[in-house]
Amino acid sequence: MPVLQHIEGREPCPFLPHAQQAMSPSNTRSLRVENDEGMFYLAALTCAQSLWLQGKPAQALLQLNHALSVSLQAEDPALLQWPLPYQALVWIFTRRHEDGFMGNPVRHYQHLATRMSGPNKELRSWRAWACFHLAESVLPEDEFPRDERQIQNEDLEIVSWQLTMSRLEQLGQVREVILLLGLKP
Repeated sequence: MPVLQHIEGREPCPFLPHAQQAMSPSNTRSLRVENDEGMFYLAALTCAQSLWLQGKPAQALLQLNHALSVSLQAEDPALLQWPLPYQALVWIFTRRHEDGFMGNPVRHYQHLATRMSGPNKELRSWRAWACFHLAESVLPEDEFPRDERQIQNEDLEIVSWQLTMSRLEQLGQVREVILLLGLKP
């Protein structure tokens, strides 16, 4: 098993908690099972930071997906300390030229939004659409295209930013839409 370590000198994401030591996704799994959503949320954010620092941006984004899947109350201390990680997503997108594989976040969030299942399915789907729109607003379309095959084969209509904000206003956190509106040009 390879030794986990942070890349020396790599800039940490200012929108995520400090990761004192290198972590892997397995570090957060037990917290998910224990149903302590606040602890799991913080662990996923910290793990995302660690994965970013290890040069694994795609895995960091997956941990941010896990954090966004948690349905915390607006007054939860974890959420008050670390708002929903949309700013962290955008920060990682803007550093796409740094070390590590990022994949295609536009395609990833398109698939995530349209194939959501499990608890909080509707809220998680709308959050994935928000991430999709943020990715499209930051990443160049020629390098990070939509999945046109899925759009054609499934007769998929990409939902608008406005509809996404409207649904998140109904389903999401009190400050979620305000945070998102401040991020998309």
